Amino acid sequence: MSYAIGAALQAAVYTRLQGDAALTALLGGAVYDAAPAGTVSGTYVSLGPEDARDASDMTGDGAVHDFIVSVVSDLAGFQAAKQVGEAISDALLSAPLALSRGHVVGLWFLKAKARRVDKGTSRRLDLTFRARVEA
Repeated sequence: MSYAIGAALQAAVYTRLQGDAALTALLGGAVYDAAPAGTVSGTYVSLGPEDARDASDMTGDGAVHDFIVSVVSDLAGFQAAKQVGEAISDALLSAPLALSRGHVVGLWFLKAKARRVDKGTSRRLDLTFRARVEA
């Protein structure tokens, strides 16, 4: 097992989301590697937690990465967050990701969780994806 491709995967996900025209139209470029400090108004996307585990086999080193992309919005209702979530899913699953190291064997949507946060004043949608990578 190696975590050698973890940074390359994160960079590719960030680059894909940052450069996606549909997301830019919805967010104006508010895609972050980490949630911005302080109070942010409107809607933004942040890369979130990740779990990785060994997926090596006879052909070489590999890993499975389950990672979360979060949509946070202070707009009323979940509609805006869900529209952004749709655009994220389309952006990540529409074409293979190009990594600076290794390659993605497969990328899948696993689940989503929508909830109210900040005492009900904001909405959060966490999208979980699974990537199988090889060196």
